[in-house]
Amino acid sequence: MGRRLISHKPAKKRKNMHTTHQAIDLPSLRKQKILLLLERDGKVTAADLVEHFAVSQDTIRRDLGELAAAGLLQRVHGGALPRPKDTGKDFFTRVGETNDAKRHLAHRAANLVEDGQIVLFDSGSTTLQIAQSLPRSIRLTVVTPSPMIAIALADHPEVKVILAGGQLNPATLSTTGQDAVRLIQSVKADLLFTGVCALHPQVGISSLHFDEVAVKQALLDSASHVVAVTMADKLGAVEPFVVGPCERIHTLITEWHVPSVEAYQRLGLEVLQVEVE
Repeated sequence: MGRRLISHKPAKKRKNMHTTHQAIDLPSLRKQKILLLLERDGKVTAADLVEHFAVSQDTIRRDLGELAAAGLLQRVHGGALPRPKDTGKDFFTRVGETNDAKRHLAHRAANLVEDGQIVLFDSGSTTLQIAQSLPRSIRLTVVTPSPMIAIALADHPEVKVILAGGQLNPATLSTTGQDAVRLIQSVKADLLFTGVCALHPQVGISSLHFDEVAVKQALLDSASHVVAVTMADKLGAVEPFVVGPCERIHTLITEWHVPSVEAYQRLGLEVLQVEVE
């Protein structure tokens, strides 16, 4: 009986699915790790990232560009800095996210206001909370580019409210433009509660919206004492448009657990940290 010949074809190489999966996910994982490093260290440099991930400068430049385009970080020369967690959210979303910590900070800030003062209120969800924390019996003159703050104080019988007119920014519900700037420049106020989009020791006060910069600068120029009230996530963060240096602020009110306030104290700021129960 003849032998039956059996043909042995070379076995097809199986694709290493694990390797393929890694190749697909590697850029995404790298970008996640970049964000973790940024959260841990407060900044990242392109040179350090190239060494850390053993990739080219072009690769890191592309990663940082994509993360910046997604609003997850702010590109700066040589690397990147964090952006605030609420960046890009509209006014009503931010107001809806007001928590007990922000209310405690606002109440502490409201205690700085004295009867008979002229007070400037910048726009913002935190400054609105400060206005809402004022006693109804207080006697003040308030100047603000924020229609929402003007409305909040309308039922305070001893508060005279002057609303700086101009074009309304629908994202921030704040007036902007030369009319608003000129009115604010005509005021010599005792106190300003400035809105803070981001505050970085080296970069300074910065804003997401270019059209707000001139109004914010006019507010800073028109007050004898400037108070900034901010949650921890806005400290050490940066937005695209710089308003001025941190030294324009006299008093910074923030949360108790913030570990990096020494950088602001070294710049001459009085830092009040509020313990939230």
